Amino acid sequence: MAQPSRPSSEPEFERAWAHAAQVKGWMTRGQARQLWQAVRRLGTGAVVVEIGSHHGRSTLILGAAARTVGASVVAVDPFVGGPMFGGAATKDLFEKNIATAGLDDVVELVERHSTALRPEWTRPIDLLYIDGKHDYWTYTDDLRWSRNLPPGGEVLVHDCFSSLGVTLGTLAKMLCGRRYVYVDRASSLARFRLQRPTARDRLRILAQLPWFLRNAFFKILLRLRLYPVARRLGHDSRYDPY
Repeated sequence: MAQPSRPSSEPEFERAWAHAAQVKGWMTRGQARQLWQAVRRLGTGAVVVEIGSHHGRSTLILGAAARTVGASVVAVDPFVGGPMFGGAATKDLFEKNIATAGLDDVVELVERHSTALRPEWTRPIDLLYIDGKHDYWTYTDDLRWSRNLPPGGEVLVHDCFSSLGVTLGTLAKMLCGRRYVYVDRASSLARFRLQRPTARDRLRILAQLPWFLRNAFFKILLRLRLYPVARRLGHDSRYDPY
């Protein structure tokens, strides 16, 4: 159900982004605004589930937006060890960032694998943000969290049309399925709505594939350490496009 129009929240967004921008992560300002606006469409008492939090860059945006509408955020992350994820040290940084932003009362951390927690989850949710493990199997399992959303509820997916596993999962479950309509995206952060898709909706997903091929091409250049070539062709970073 659409919520009544709200006063402009631009100053609150700027303050939230000022905190989030200092946290290491792979979320752009435009993607932060996409998350912010999605939460702002919710009502009082709404529950946002975030799968994959890392240092909390996106969690800070979700939590700050949730505060403005009287909602709450459940952050699901196992904080596994290893050089890529950081384990307990990453969890400590996440909790410190949430506390520094004063969002302890808005954000609830559940330190579990999303795939293990999902079958046990019984609470309804109002918004789902997926940025967990990017392989096909984990991502498509994370999409099953959407069963807890109301009709018309939104699912936001990071690295959509950028990661191979996520893109394949999107084609299998959203292009070929009957539950999701593609709405729009901010770079690799795509927004879907729980709604039966039309043929035109499916074509709009296919229209994103050239952008995915562009990203895959740049990833190959980066793996080959052809940074000057990637820069000359428009990707001015040593990080993968996101």
